[in-house]
Amino acid sequence: MKKFSISRREFVKSSTLVAASLPLNSAFASLMNGHTSPIAQGPVNLNWLDGTIPSLSAGATWGVPWPKGQLKKNAGFTAETPSGSKIPLQSWPLAYWPDGSLKWTGHALGAETGKAKNLRLLPGKPSVPATPLRVTESADFIDINTGIISCRVEKKGNTVISSLSREGKETATKGRLVLLCQDKTEPGDDGTIRTEQFIGEISSVVVEQKGNVRSVVKLEGRHTNTQGTGWLSFIIRLYFYAGAESVRIMHTIIYDGDENKNFIKGIGLRFSVPLQEELHNRHVRFVGEGNGVFAEGVRGLSGLRHGPGREASLAQVDGKKAVITGDGIDDLQYIPAFGDYTLFQPNADSFGIRKRTKTGHSWLNSDQGKRASGTAFLGGPSGGVAFGIRNFWQSYPAQLDIRNAATDTGEITMWVWAPDSPVMDLRFYHDGMGQNTYEKQLRGLEVTYEDYEPGFGTPNGVSRTSEMMIWALPSTPSRARLVEIADTVRNPPMIVCEPQYYKNMEIFGGIWDLPDRSTPEKKEIEDKLDWYFDFYKNEIDQRKWYGFWNYGDVMHSYDQDRHVWKYDIGGFAWDNSELSTDLWLWYYFLRTGRPDAFRIAEAMTRHTGEVDVHHTGPFAPLGSRHNVMHWGCSAKQLRISTATNRRYYYYLTADERVGDLMREQVNADKTLLVIQPNRKVRRGKQTEPNPDGAFANIGFGTDWGALAGAWLTEWERSGDQKVRDKLLNSMRTIAAQPHGFFSSGGMMELATGKFTITTGNQVGASHLSAVFGLVEVCAELVKTVDMPEFEKAWLQYCELYNASAEEQSKELGRALGSLNLAQSHSRLTAFAAKRKQDDQLAKRAWNEFKHSKGGITADFTPKTERILGPLVLNPINEARGVSTNSAAQWGLSAIQCLALIGDKI
Repeated sequence: MKKFSISRREFVKSSTLVAASLPLNSAFASLMNGHTSPIAQGPVNLNWLDGTIPSLSAGATWGVPWPKGQLKKNAGFTAETPSGSKIPLQSWPLAYWPDGSLKWTGHALGAETGKAKNLRLLPGKPSVPATPLRVTESADFIDINTGIISCRVEKKGNTVISSLSREGKETATKGRLVLLCQDKTEPGDDGTIRTEQFIGEISSVVVEQKGNVRSVVKLEGRHTNTQGTGWLSFIIRLYFYAGAESVRIMHTIIYDGDENKNFIKGIGLRFSVPLQEELHNRHVRFVGEGNGVFAEGVRGLSGLRHGPGREASLAQVDGKKAVITGDGIDDLQYIPAFGDYTLFQPNADSFGIRKRTKTGHSWLNSDQGKRASGTAFLGGPSGGVAFGIRNFWQSYPAQLDIRNAATDTGEITMWVWAPDSPVMDLRFYHDGMGQNTYEKQLRGLEVTYEDYEPGFGTPNGVSRTSEMMIWALPSTPSRARLVEIADTVRNPPMIVCEPQYYKNMEIFGGIWDLPDRSTPEKKEIEDKLDWYFDFYKNEIDQRKWYGFWNYGDVMHSYDQDRHVWKYDIGGFAWDNSELSTDLWLWYYFLRTGRPDAFRIAEAMTRHTGEVDVHHTGPFAPLGSRHNVMHWGCSAKQLRISTATNRRYYYYLTADERVGDLMREQVNADKTLLVIQPNRKVRRGKQTEPNPDGAFANIGFGTDWGALAGAWLTEWERSGDQKVRDKLLNSMRTIAAQPHGFFSSGGMMELATGKFTITTGNQVGASHLSAVFGLVEVCAELVKTVDMPEFEKAWLQYCELYNASAEEQSKELGRALGSLNLAQSHSRLTAFAAKRKQDDQLAKRAWNEFKHSKGGITADFTPKTERILGPLVLNPINEARGVSTNSAAQWGLSAIQCLALIGDKI
């Protein structure tokens, strides 16, 4: 094995930032901050997320962080195996430091080179694939050639992919989006329901990325019927990798209809499949749970009373060409050919496979199982298509259809909402119960924790993203090969850095550390961190928190009397990011590197960024507070839609869709002119909406924290000068308030981000201000921006929130009164202790963490108890005293206190 050798000196020499080379008008050039930064000590070690080399590579994309000032913004990168062999690599910037140096970079490997177990990334000239990816664009279409397959993407009309070929042979054609709608949820008096089909109509197409390893094509449009009526907007991204025989498809729908009239019966992507081989040499495959495979021929040759013989039968079963001669050819006409197949997953724990000869004849039940992988195949020995939906059973109801396989042109459909399921019903779950005034609504809030208001519980503008893949194969894959394809669909290969490297780079504020069990006290906390994560991981499955609109979220509060989570009680049901569950999971992954933690956090990011946020309509781009229905709460707030919750996944994966979600939030402040979070509880006269206003009332906690997260992200991604100035102006004018963050909020000029300076002596604090990402955003801002006055104001808030009444009065002129979530705010005290090197503050922080009321105290030992029937429908493991709010905030506080003042425990 060739010894890998590159010195730290060579590494730094190849990557040192020459400040003079930056353009003088750079949006970043004026903000060199004096804080020390880490230095990369050599090549970055890369690992596969699941710890093993993927059996099948379809290409991979990931992000890597870098220290401030080390890499020029145009730096190149190379990837190597441990032996020093170069790996073709494509790289691009994801984010910049204020001085213009690279902060995060995106990288991609092609399919043909993804077999090394350990890779190393370092600055240098990238290696080019032996057969580079090619993208050719004309006025009407885009052609992409991976070196294995060719794909034509249309720029207009209702065909997304007009052709998918391998070695010049068309494998699939006429790829189109299909939407089925019903005019009602159940038959009327006449017993009829009208179903109508809509097809996706393209309105725009753009090549988002064009490279020799990875290219991305983005299509947008709406589904239209034969009369030209359109609704249900879509965004499709097609991902291509050099050497790949597959296309990755990101499928997003945005609900822009009337939930009382537009009932969805099916959402899918359909392809036509040319079929030329004899019916007995056409093969159908479905992958069930694990490595189980359903395998049949369209015209079966086995089990016959008189057939072509065992050799032909076994060839068909194995997916090979069955040769039939003599009288056997004439007898084939008496063997029925089954042209239609369906795999239907109606819930998380059961699926069924059925088949029929053709339309107009009965279905036969073929087999059944529990949790299908969501992958299938149609074709024969000369080629075919494999296709699948990720998170198939988790996002039920889902369905895979094969139709007309006994004709010259078969048809496959990947249904992300299965037409065999009941119609999608997004109407609000109650009639308002007479809550027609703010007074009644506030009283209802006291009873069920539900913030109800007529017209606000609408799904208008919410979205859902699904992942699919389609493979052009040269022949019917072996069962083992098809299982490998299914594994790739289930969990696409993902590359990550080592947790130690993430820690060394102090990413996301650097307020976390690796697990440390060096003392009994630390071990106890580490064990509890693992326990809470494992509990929720198991609870997701035990409570079946699955489904198209639900997968990725968890429940808010538990009902001990019924032994169930409060799924049907107002604001106690779905969590919707309440108290930063997303951030807890991401920090837990960063410090442990556990693949199961990544997958759960990934699913939550997908869900909370799509389903819990309005992307179009009057409430866009705000999110909805926790509720029985994800969009049901009338509290439309930035604290839910905050870009801060998406940053982790975006920078670790370079995912374009999540990048869109964060960019939506840049101008979210304008929405607060119309949708005011505190409109119901404002003292005195209600403030009328003013969509043309120049100033908006912005709280310094959940409102500004969310805006700051969006502005910071956009600034570091794009270098936008206006966004940068709004962020910095807002920081300066918060610091300039008489009591900084304790001035609570103020009128912000939308054009500049400047807050009006308060002239009175207003002092206040909310227990919620800092628990929706403000801590994490401010940690990044203090690290990124050299603004001493802002850091001083933030440290004042951190130090005084949990301080004694006497200390608060001395500093602010009066005490803050009885505040909640003292344990959650222990991490603020810890931050102040670390920055000020104050041992007394550190001691106070640990006392707050261990003994504060309203949290999980040190003497609480979480444990589960087995509950059996007849007390419950199904046996469960129940944990008394556990709630999601407490678990998330305790988890974040534990992680951050250990990182900041672990040496003072």
